[in-house]
Amino acid sequence: MPITVALVEDNPNLRVGTSYILKASPNCKILGEYENAEELLEDFRTINPDVVLMDIGLPGMSGIAATAALKSKFPRVQIIILSVFEDDENVFQAICAGACGYLTKPVMPNQLLEAVEQAFAGASPMSPHIARKVLELFKKHVPPPQADYNLSERELEVLELLTRGDDHKQIAEKLFLSPFTVRAHLRNIYDKLHVHSKSQAVAKALQERLLPKR
Repeated sequence: MPITVALVEDNPNLRVGTSYILKASPNCKILGEYENAEELLEDFRTINPDVVLMDIGLPGMSGIAATAALKSKFPRVQIIILSVFEDDENVFQAICAGACGYLTKPVMPNQLLEAVEQAFAGASPMSPHIARKVLELFKKHVPPPQADYNLSERELEVLELLTRGDDHKQIAEKLFLSPFTVRAHLRNIYDKLHVHSKSQAVAKALQERLLPKR
């Protein structure tokens, strides 16, 4: 069975040209051509395409907002952005909204058809420079993996109180421990973190996000 596709493009010439490419392929079947996202959202449940080709700069609702709306209601659909925009903000927002692919215009016919097939198969088709940009954005926005220093639950509790500015006596009172036990925990924490002072331990805990979110 052919892959069913819906197209959202406000430029008439681009819409006609893209539609022609899709209709000429035996592997694709275009179910709808729209100049704005609102019309697609209204029709979507009826046509239920496998893949949506979405422009960003649309009249009314933007392609990014439409992508987020579609993915929230119809998570199965695969959405490929077709846009002249190449800036970090649009690329990042489109991927966060749920787009599986991002191609910059103009798109060659074979590239377009391959992208539709790749998206339908579960891949993420992107223009090469967009793929590189996504990798760079991923590095910037995703925190580094949390190091495992094998801190016990109690040691994490002591370390958390340290980051709040508590001293040995206050930690002992809050955790119902003796000062001797607190000092023993601190020695273990320093050894495991490879630090030599309270300030170094606190700095490392904060920089490497060692404390669990509560």
